[in-house]
Amino acid sequence: MFLADIPEAKPALLSLLYVGGVALLALILFVSLLLMRRRRRSSLDAIAPADLPPEVRQRLGATSTNRGLRALRWLFVLLALGVFSFHVYWAQYAAESNERFQELSYKDLRNRRLAESTLRGWILDRTGGLDKALALYRRAPNGQIVRDYPLDTEVSQILGSDRGDPGLERALFGIQSSAAPEAWDVLMGKNVMQQANLDVRLTIDQELQKEAVAQLRGRHGSAVVLNPQTGEVLALYSNPSYSLKEVQDEEAWIKLNANERDRPLVNRALRGRYIPGSTFKTAVMIAAFNNGMQNEKFNCSAAGFYAERGAKPILDSGGTGEVHGTIGIDTAIEVSCNQYFAQMAIKLGPEKLAEAIKLVGMTPVGSPQEALGAGKQPEIWNTSQPAVARALAPVEATVALYPHERPYDLGLIGFGQGYAGQMTPFQMALVASAIGNLEGKLMKPKIEFDRPPEVWAQVTTPAYAAEMRRIMGLVTSGPSGTATSVFGDVHRQGIITGGKTGTAEKQVPLYDPKTGEMLMEKKIERDRRGNPIREYEVPRLDPQFRIDSWFLCLAPLDRPQLAIAVIIEGGGYGAKAAAPVAAALVLKARDLGLLTGAGIAPAQQQPQPQPQNGRQQGQTPTPAATPAARTTPAARPRGANTPNQ
Repeated sequence: MFLADIPEAKPALLSLLYVGGVALLALILFVSLLLMRRRRRSSLDAIAPADLPPEVRQRLGATSTNRGLRALRWLFVLLALGVFSFHVYWAQYAAESNERFQELSYKDLRNRRLAESTLRGWILDRTGGLDKALALYRRAPNGQIVRDYPLDTEVSQILGSDRGDPGLERALFGIQSSAAPEAWDVLMGKNVMQQANLDVRLTIDQELQKEAVAQLRGRHGSAVVLNPQTGEVLALYSNPSYSLKEVQDEEAWIKLNANERDRPLVNRALRGRYIPGSTFKTAVMIAAFNNGMQNEKFNCSAAGFYAERGAKPILDSGGTGEVHGTIGIDTAIEVSCNQYFAQMAIKLGPEKLAEAIKLVGMTPVGSPQEALGAGKQPEIWNTSQPAVARALAPVEATVALYPHERPYDLGLIGFGQGYAGQMTPFQMALVASAIGNLEGKLMKPKIEFDRPPEVWAQVTTPAYAAEMRRIMGLVTSGPSGTATSVFGDVHRQGIITGGKTGTAEKQVPLYDPKTGEMLMEKKIERDRRGNPIREYEVPRLDPQFRIDSWFLCLAPLDRPQLAIAVIIEGGGYGAKAAAPVAAALVLKARDLGLLTGAGIAPAQQQPQPQPQNGRQQGQTPTPAATPAARTTPAARPRGANTPNQ
């Protein structure tokens, strides 16, 4: 093969010439500076007497000129080093630390050619059966070997494509920086081969994933199913989705990327931020138990709760007609009382709330502005390699908590409104998982089946976790539970559950029904005298608030093996849309043998947790013997009378 036939040969040659030229210039400048220091006094003695005063010598033309030349040399050296450092950063470190670089790495011709020259391993679901493969190779009618995805749209946002944000395909089988050919190898025509790729078994259950797809069909939303004892991700789906075959065509990918209304390329479970509504009360409940306030009682009256003088009263969804009286935390969860949790959040204060939410993976920040600018959180994952954690990294779920925060703002946060409005469905599933864990631990989520479990944090005590599960059981079986009617059939089949409904109002932009583009409207900025300064465009907002439906679920309640979070955009009350989806997922998991208990098919034995995170507290469990294998701004409510279910 001639070098002219290798597209990367010319860039490789130029890179080598550049590096060599910079090294040569640096060497010449360094030597010249050393020689200049030796010659400086002898050249000055040739034109000036030795007994000249120092102040006179400094004014001599030769001395001044040499000083200026030295400054220019050093400036040139610094500029050359700056350019070289920039080159080194993009060549060696950007792949690990720069999110934008990772998104666009698929355009790198060298990486694409090398990736396409090597067969990837098969990706299997948790059963490990070849008939349940999520990604495999087939022979096409024309005789070519092609990558095939039996669940095309169902797992597209998990596996990802060769374009846009990396998914598991690129994370597990992509070209690592150490495997990419160096410029000298390319120039010399060496054939740098990637190491053989092994098959990978995921924790995803293909049939449960298909059930999540069926339940969300025709809706915008997502569902996350975890095993709270091990951290296994059993199902993770976001709708609308896209076809992996469809995005092989660049024009189709560009069209999908431009669809701002449906956002099919965005994994809502990991990257969609929502107002959590009353599901956030579970996080406040954890804070209350951890600080010994679980026995506090508060009055919830028809007049509402006034957090501070001059503020609007905080009411429940029924307005002045919904009165709960003086109640404890168990009743407050069962009936989803806003007034109770507003008062609880204020009594806890921002510092105690911040301590509790950090344990479940949330990020407390010092201002509302910081809440909008948070990044991703790859460290929450239990993975075999950093690339997998980066590919699945959820955006940080942030809450603005800071000293001297207004009591009214704290009250809104207490029932999941105001500055608590930056939650992902994945994050809320983690909150449920922490309560569902028998030891009160939050297990790091994992998607690679052979990874031994790891602990993120000791969230609460086992006794407190058990009591909180009992309280969540009132939501699905209590006489006034907000989801009792939905889970009646599930309980009749012998599966006792717990949960928490949530309903959240959010003002959203309007979109063109034909093109899917966001509608904009012009605004004019004026000075104090009313004179126009500039014109600008902002999204046109829908005057009708969107009502999102949430539900968190634990099943079975005595030893939870499912922690579920479901959100349906525009679905209404939590018990109306999201809770039935969770109930269907519980029954499907029972049919698949993912639950254990009386009358339920046994589940597989799971290895014991292995804590590897510095945040856990208390005694650490014994490590498992299984070896690791490679395998919108925060919306504020329209008023204080906000939904509480």
